[in-house]
Amino acid sequence: MDLAAAKMIGAGMAVIALLGVGIGLGNIFSNLITSIARNPSAKADIMPVGLLGFALTESIALMAFVTAMMILFS
Repeated sequence: MDLAAAKMIGAGMAVIALLGVGIGLGNIFSNLITSIARNPSAKADIMPVGLLGFALTESIALMAFVTAMMILFS
């Protein structure tokens, strides 16, 4: 196996983390919408926590993307 093929496989494996990110974001926003639908008056308390969860989950996706790009272009 040459170096280019190994880089492609490594980058593909690094991007597998995006599957977990997609599932996590789906869970975060489905629970956020459900909780706001059950108690609309608590929206001001719930929304910042949901957005924080979104930001932390999305940071994993960005790290996976950066790792994949570093593998490909190094």
